[in-house]
Amino acid sequence: QVRFVESGGDLVQPGGSLSLSCVASDSSLTRHSLSWHRQAPGKERELVARISIGGGITDYSGPVEGRFSISRDNDKNMLCLQMNDLKPEDTAVYYCNADPPIFTWGRGTQVTVSS
Repeated sequence: QVRFVESGGDLVQPGGSLSLSCVASDSSLTRHSLSWHRQAPGKERELVARISIGGGITDYSGPVEGRFSISRDNDKNMLCLQMNDLKPEDTAVYYCNADPPIFTWGRGTQVTVSS
């Protein structure tokens, strides 16, 4: 079973930037499209962004379009999410997984946007 370790979350002021990383436990992730999801307090987990196997096709949810950028490094089994112009409504725990998310969820990384 593939395991994920997300990192990079922090407390940041509105308008700030963060870069999240996700490392998978084995190279099988190179055979899957990948995705970032987030879950805010009291809300269901939602898809934020996804990327194709080769990295050439990306897709974003409406609220983050134009501000977030997903990328992957298959040699390192790593998935990244660059987040710019952060807003308080981006506050959530962020998770990575395949797309669709068929593997067990990791612990996520907390992103808090507040002044």
